[in-house]
Amino acid sequence: MRDDAARAVYVPRLIDPLLDDLLEELPGLLVVGPRAVGKTTTVARRAETVIALSVEAQAAAFAADPDSALAGLDEPVLLDEWQEVPSVFGAVRRAVDADPRPGRFFLTGSVRAELDAEVWPGTGRLTRLPMYPMTIREQLGQVDDATFFDTLAAGQPLTVPADTPDLRGYVELVLRSGFPVSALRLTGRRRELSLEAYLDQLLTRDVAQLEESATRRRDRQRLLRYFEAYALNSGGVLDHRTIYDGAQLNRITANAYEDLLTNLFVVEQVPPWTSNRLKRLVRQPKRYVIDAALIASALRLDANGIMFDGDLLGRVLDTFVAAQLRPELAVSRTRPRLFHLRTEQGRHEVDLVAELGGQRLIAVDIKANAAPDARNDAKHLVWLRDELGDRFVAGVVLHSGPRIYQLSERITAAPISTLWG
Repeated sequence: MRDDAARAVYVPRLIDPLLDDLLEELPGLLVVGPRAVGKTTTVARRAETVIALSVEAQAAAFAADPDSALAGLDEPVLLDEWQEVPSVFGAVRRAVDADPRPGRFFLTGSVRAELDAEVWPGTGRLTRLPMYPMTIREQLGQVDDATFFDTLAAGQPLTVPADTPDLRGYVELVLRSGFPVSALRLTGRRRELSLEAYLDQLLTRDVAQLEESATRRRDRQRLLRYFEAYALNSGGVLDHRTIYDGAQLNRITANAYEDLLTNLFVVEQVPPWTSNRLKRLVRQPKRYVIDAALIASALRLDANGIMFDGDLLGRVLDTFVAAQLRPELAVSRTRPRLFHLRTEQGRHEVDLVAELGGQRLIAVDIKANAAPDARNDAKHLVWLRDELGDRFVAGVVLHSGPRIYQLSERITAAPISTLWG
């Protein structure tokens, strides 16, 4: 049952070295993330046996007697889409307790719900790793370079690729998406149809499976309306009411919808950064759709539709940048944690704040213009630097122009493309 197809043509991912490193010492790894981001392809390359629990016959065998089904399989064993047969966790736990040799099991899954429970059978036995849509770095095959945050933390200069895009070029990269099939194999209308199909499956089959025990199924049109409102506000620091009022839903229904989409790894919240030193910081999270192309798909917009809406353009670029940085968190040597920062009344706001060890910070603002200046575009980073002193490692204003230049002490203007330069 060795999956040789997964080994035939493979685009390396940022998570690859970490998987290999952990496999040498840990008995089991759990790789989780949105559907269709390449989890199975990536992990199957390391497995001797691949069990596809989304296949009815294989699921039935494991549901009937998971312990017996596991016994005697060539290891490492990949149990793909564990949520189809949740009882496999217990079988893996018992197998690991009996024999904790490293490199025995991989599990992959597209659902978060059971993983956030207080009592989870994988605790101490399976190490959880997130996997996200492909970054542009991965699409270009540049996974061996230092991460953005590690580069800045080490005081090394950012670099601009030779073919850095202009603003429209960035929007075209957004529309490519980070889902491997859409990004690497499809173009034009075929790509649009693929993303539309992804959303349709998400809002019908995936949600229905997650709610098999619910007394009633979600109304697809209302859920679509909610996702459209969420997409329209991606990258926003706002009260949830703004979203559910826009979707004409009540709070209880909207909270349930957000939980569903979060459990499916399709939306994510970036928490607010807090500090005893800085007062009047807002406590609201920043809400993101996990891949900016899903914003365009949900709102049925092409490049022109995004370009000619200034507010939406800013949100799309913010979402795109967050999607480039999110996969780097787990593989960065500095182990950054991602936050946002905003003071009450929005007097000061920083799009993304990466907290490193020792409470050191790297701050990032994202601008949709080609030539940001210190007075207008770096003022929030200057304020944060002055407040934090030596804890402020670096500030970067990411922009759509072609040049890197200094805006102020420890604050640089750099093209968005330096994320993969």
